[in-house]
Amino acid sequence: MKIRKAIITSAGKGQRTIPLQTFVDRDGRQKSALQILIEEAMSSGVEEIGVVIAPGDREAYAHAAGDHAGRLQFIEQGAPRGYGHALYSAKGFAGGEAFLHLVSDHLPLSTNEKRCAQQLVEVASAENCAVSAVQPTRESMLAYFGAVGGTRVPKRQDLYEVENVLEKPTPTEAEQSLIVPGLRAGYYLCFFGMHVLTPVVMELLGELDAAGGKDGKFALSPALAKLADREKYLALQVQGRRYDMGGKYGLLFAQLALALDGSERDEVLAQMVELLAARKA
Repeated sequence: MKIRKAIITSAGKGQRTIPLQTFVDRDGRQKSALQILIEEAMSSGVEEIGVVIAPGDREAYAHAAGDHAGRLQFIEQGAPRGYGHALYSAKGFAGGEAFLHLVSDHLPLSTNEKRCAQQLVEVASAENCAVSAVQPTRESMLAYFGAVGGTRVPKRQDLYEVENVLEKPTPTEAEQSLIVPGLRAGYYLCFFGMHVLTPVVMELLGELDAAGGKDGKFALSPALAKLADREKYLALQVQGRRYDMGGKYGLLFAQLALALDGSERDEVLAQMVELLAARKA
């Protein structure tokens, strides 16, 4: 399965300004969050990138993309009908192909020589199916993420066959439906903000769109739950971590993660020690 396209969703009310924020990346250069995500997607070998935005945001996003603006196609989500609808808005861009999908309020940071998107695309291509990136997440954080349940793929410690998908489950729901054998007690496999999805997902989102629902809004997780019943669907525990930039202190933690993984780590640590010492004085 060849992955040529990537779709970044960034039209949500609480999400649309996050990609415009400026960070100092691991190479010591100032970049917008959007630029960092674009480079993440490009590391996987994709050739085209579509960005789903709210009406009126095109100019700001083109500016934030910098030198990458010319390789982007902007897709407006005409009405605020939820995350699933935002992704479905890019159906024409996907063009019936499998695609890489990233959410714009999560910063992925690899812990090995391959970026997270590259790890994910390589597994999806080898397994010829949809694969969602996941991260073991403590129970207290379930309210912020979609989560999956399933079983480990034989002879793999990092790959799971997805059986159930729930959007922001309660601890009770997770305990009943999302237990993964071998996972640390009190932890669940929550979404990383990155997926490789097949054309069937767009079909399932189309069904949710036609069904309407509360206020006409719909999420991605119900489509992924149906996908697990329709075809082979895996979850990969990528070697890396995701940082929710939309959470409390999310931008701060994302910047600290980049700084501590970057070329100026020692300087950053030294300044942090001085700051802590001054607070105790």
